[in-house]
Amino acid sequence: MTGDGRKIKMYAFTLDCKDPNELAEFYAALLEWEIPFRDEDYVCVGAPGTNQGAYPCITFQRNPEYEPPVWPQKPQAQQQMAHLDFAVKDLNQSVQYALQCGATIAQEQFSEDWKVLIDPAGHPFCLCQMKSVFESPHFTLL
Repeated sequence: MTGDGRKIKMYAFTLDCKDPNELAEFYAALLEWEIPFRDEDYVCVGAPGTNQGAYPCITFQRNPEYEPPVWPQKPQAQQQMAHLDFAVKDLNQSVQYALQCGATIAQEQFSEDWKVLIDPAGHPFCLCQMKSVFESPHFTLL
């Protein structure tokens, strides 16, 4: 196979959860993004002013058997399989905003440069102090 037939592009990072609408509303508020598509079992959150598929998005799919991971990991407990990292200019202000959106702060932290938070469905995510990256002209998905 040659040419466009084998081209692979990042479309979405998908998180399982029990209530995709609730979790999508959280991330839409946190990132100030839009919800271009939703149904009972699947919701897409994307950068403002973009069409679904124009940029990678975060999607949320209903999984009635979803169990939140334990963070940090513990033997014999549900393990996280991935997490999202978000660059921020001001870590303290961004953490406060995430808390207002519905996140909680993880009990254990491992760095002064990032803060681990937990979304309403129990997924860990990180807010990372990265002012130089955030302000870079190459960092476009805001």
